[in-house]
Amino acid sequence: MPPTSPRFLTLADVAEVLNVTVRQVYALVRSGDLRGIQIGGRGQWRIENDQLEDYIARQYARAEAPDDAEERVSSHDDVTSDR
Repeated sequence: MPPTSPRFLTLADVAEVLNVTVRQVYALVRSGDLRGIQIGGRGQWRIENDQLEDYIARQYARAEAPDDAEERVSSHDDVTSDR
């Protein structure tokens, strides 16, 4: 029985899932944030479905993690000066 969803997605498919432009997906792939492969003579990009799911999970984890910069700023705000 064939899988219900394709193993590999085009940049346009990924853009639709993430509700962004194809250029934004291309930038994610080129930066290494989203892993993909180039296939064919024209070097078309394909993203494995599992890689897309991993990227989404990393973005959720990043959004849930406390921002170190905010923690540093608020810890400095709590310090009173003895001057």
